[in-house]
Amino acid sequence: MGMVLSNDRLTDGVYHLKVETNSGGEMGQFYMLRAWGAYPILSRPLSIHEVKEDSVEFLYHVVGEGTEIFSRLTHGDSVELEGPFGTGFPQVEGKVALIGGGIGIAPLYYCAKQLPSCDIFLGFSREAYRTEAFRPLAAELTVDVGGFILDRVDFSQYDHVFVCGPHPMLKAAQLKGIAAEEVGSNTKVYLSLENRMACGIGACLVCSVSCRDGQRKACADGPVFLSEEVIFHD
Repeated sequence: MGMVLSNDRLTDGVYHLKVETNSGGEMGQFYMLRAWGAYPILSRPLSIHEVKEDSVEFLYHVVGEGTEIFSRLTHGDSVELEGPFGTGFPQVEGKVALIGGGIGIAPLYYCAKQLPSCDIFLGFSREAYRTEAFRPLAAELTVDVGGFILDRVDFSQYDHVFVCGPHPMLKAAQLKGIAAEEVGSNTKVYLSLENRMACGIGACLVCSVSCRDGQRKACADGPVFLSEEVIFHD
């Protein structure tokens, strides 16, 4: 159980939640949160946005009943949180690009704090948010509103590319990684998948991911996967 320290509205439907806990976590991992009793039945997975000594922060978008309840939380409210869970982004060396689309920017802030001097690319469909927090962490920050942020990135110029965003964006990033490889680049592309999750520990198989070596679980084997491992079916 954790106590809400703050829950700030950033823009329409997007909130920045800080919860008191010393559970910590690594970049790319997530927590399962709930702020209700028996219903809704399932807790909600939220990526770690920031870790401090006495708190963990989350960035979330209101998309259903659970996150709508989160949006009403205020200082002092209690939140049940379990975690951290999952396999996140690796600690890497070399030139790194972080690419986020919409609420997919959430896990990249903690990455930027762990990987200094990376280039950061943030894309939004309507309105940008949290860009001022990313700016001092970036060697170069690129923000795009209304366009396609992947068009602004040359994958072949990086040793490692971390991507989080909607499904079509991840599939496009995989193709850009393949194109970089075809011109001789050894770029490693990592994708953080936004699959639906129920248990968070790999028991229920709701978050199954098709990979080259068979079915894997986003919550336990991921949510971060090497791009080359993932099979997209649409």
